[in-house]
Amino acid sequence: MVARGRKRAPRSSEDAIPSPLGYSAVPIKFSEKQQASHYLYMREHRVREGTKSSWPQKRTLFVLNVPPYCTEECLSRLLSPCGPVQSVEFHGKPELTEGPKEPKSKFFHPKPVPGFQVAYVVFQKPGGVAAAVALKGPLLVSTESHPVQSGVHKWIRDYTDSVPDPEALRVDVDTFMETYDKKIAEEEAKAKEEEGVPDGEGWVKVTRRGRRPVLPRTEAASLRVLEREKRKRARKELLNFYAWQHRQTKMEHLAQLRKKFEEDKQRIELMRAQRKFRPY
Repeated sequence: MVARGRKRAPRSSEDAIPSPLGYSAVPIKFSEKQQASHYLYMREHRVREGTKSSWPQKRTLFVLNVPPYCTEECLSRLLSPCGPVQSVEFHGKPELTEGPKEPKSKFFHPKPVPGFQVAYVVFQKPGGVAAAVALKGPLLVSTESHPVQSGVHKWIRDYTDSVPDPEALRVDVDTFMETYDKKIAEEEAKAKEEEGVPDGEGWVKVTRRGRRPVLPRTEAASLRVLEREKRKRARKELLNFYAWQHRQTKMEHLAQLRKKFEEDKQRIELMRAQRKFRPY
């Protein structure tokens, strides 16, 4: 006889959600029509003692398993009931420092991270982190008031957005170049001030500036430098120094003589063929 197995007691919804140690699992759905839930794993962002991190302590929420269809604006909207959100930043893997703050452009976007991502959500108050960890879902990503496009509709929108207005693009590029030129001017002014000035320990910082002007970094200048180095190596090379070099030189000379002899024979034959005898 086969022994009957005992029926297991139904597990609670909290026990049925596996989550990494120290993380809180928050279910989300793309829309109301979706039955299955996707889970975000959240915890307060903490680092080891002695490790520096640019993310503000006690106000930063670390989120794992963020799906590709969830954008920064969407995640900020989902967590806004927990408190005012200061910033949201996505990364492909956990980082200790924030990304460089550059002016956002509606034409030039950073390369998106493929697949699932991790997010750093900074709240304005520390209470937002505790409220986010205690969230009970499911949270809806796409709603009637805030629809999120996907599939073919998203591809059509991306293609439409990829064709910019020339005038708006020119204004955006001019704005970016003004910011870039200002940044370069500030760096050059700072380097000029620090040039030749020793620090507290007496060390002098060596910069790219100097008394002798350097060559411009252009393709023509690089080719001239390479040609000059090639001529130097040719002058330094020892010719006809080894026995094999003598043999190779003689063989090349004989090959050239044979080639010239054959060319002369062909030219003489051609001249004989073209000669015509006309006695009258």
